[in-house]
Amino acid sequence: MNIIVSLLLLAALFFFTAGLIGILRFPDFYSRLHPAGKLDALGVLLGMTALGLYNFNDFSLGTLINGFKILLIVVFVFLASPTATHAIVDAGVRAGLTPWVKGDERR
Repeated sequence: MNIIVSLLLLAALFFFTAGLIGILRFPDFYSRLHPAGKLDALGVLLGMTALGLYNFNDFSLGTLINGFKILLIVVFVFLASPTATHAIVDAGVRAGLTPWVKGDERR
């Protein structure tokens, strides 16, 4: 069980790191939001799954309640992350930010 948990945590760390690299490397505001929204949600899913599995080492009512709380956190992140990303993009459009085009030297 510990090996599965460790692999899930390493996969979550990989996706968080990939999202960070995407945020740093993409050229404009709009393209940076894509890895921030997608890879962050996947990293949370994998990390919380690992925590949920680790929690069930000794099965009892307390661990079942904790597993349900972890599931609620995952559901909240999957509902809130796309909503927040959409709201941020909408705010960028309303502020007049233009998308990056190839050949544009400013970052």
